[in-house]
Amino acid sequence: MIYSTHDVHPRERLSYWLEVATRGYVEHEFQAEDVASFTGSVQIATLPGVGMAIFDAAPARVRRTERAAARSDNGDLLISMVRAGETRIAQDGRDVTIHGRGLFLVDSQRPFEVDLKSFCSHLIVRIPRARLEARVGNVAGLTARPITAESGIGALAMGFLELLPKQAEKIDGTTSVKVAEQMLDLVALAFTAEENRGPTLSSPRATALVRLKATVERLLTEPGLKPDRVAAEAGISVRYANTLLAEEHTSIERFILERRLERCRNALEDRTQAHRSISEIAFNWGFSDLSHFGRRFKDRYGLTPTDYRRFAVEAAAAQPANIIQPKRTLRRARALDQSLT
Repeated sequence: MIYSTHDVHPRERLSYWLEVATRGYVEHEFQAEDVASFTGSVQIATLPGVGMAIFDAAPARVRRTERAAARSDNGDLLISMVRAGETRIAQDGRDVTIHGRGLFLVDSQRPFEVDLKSFCSHLIVRIPRARLEARVGNVAGLTARPITAESGIGALAMGFLELLPKQAEKIDGTTSVKVAEQMLDLVALAFTAEENRGPTLSSPRATALVRLKATVERLLTEPGLKPDRVAAEAGISVRYANTLLAEEHTSIERFILERRLERCRNALEDRTQAHRSISEIAFNWGFSDLSHFGRRFKDRYGLTPTDYRRFAVEAAAAQPANIIQPKRTLRRARALDQSLT
């Protein structure tokens, strides 16, 4: 979907933009530097659970007040990639300016300011808080901390993000779930990579948690994986590892089980893996007892692995093609917020 001021009368451009931008972004105050010459456009794309919008706009100031943040009925996080232009970001006592390409995080639950110093192009990725915090922990220390293309992982994350809006509609349902997860993994890595982290997140505790989770992912396929092996590989004690994970209401054993079940669920949904038996999938992801796997899977997802695979296949077959035509009227713009939730 594309919304643009191009075909709107100059006197109505700003009011049209405010309607579009507020619904596509979050509630905020907007002041154009030059009302008479203001122009902007928004292009919308989606992945499962993730909203994406490319905003191109003339110089302006965006301000999210404390009152607006308090009224919010969701805690979505906004990952903004500056594609071109000069942008200033201020939140949580940090105030930075990005010239050219860069990446930053904004928490919609707290006040912030974004100044478009020149004509700017941004890709905004709107994601549920829980999906990013599951990967990085508390995000308070990450807001308004710029990631630039100077870091290898930053350049890789931005390159991946930039491909998504154009390719999202070409990706089928099962694959799009995987792509969304990989995007979140890559973005989380960019924000938590040691060279890009500020003093708060470079603490030994935060570093140990990131290393612990990465170790679990690396060893996940090993049958009989035990907490002491994970902790030893991560360079910490089992007690300390469980203390770190307790902040996320889990433990090493539960985290290993959850990640294995999630990997198996993804495989059962994947039509390209339909030739694989359920036992093969379970054993390849570290389960050594098929009955135990079946019980755990049903406890977690409410269905046996066999029923889950069957329903996933039927749901994918029944899913209609997603064809969206460009829309430019103000009336149709009111559907924009639904596309991003």
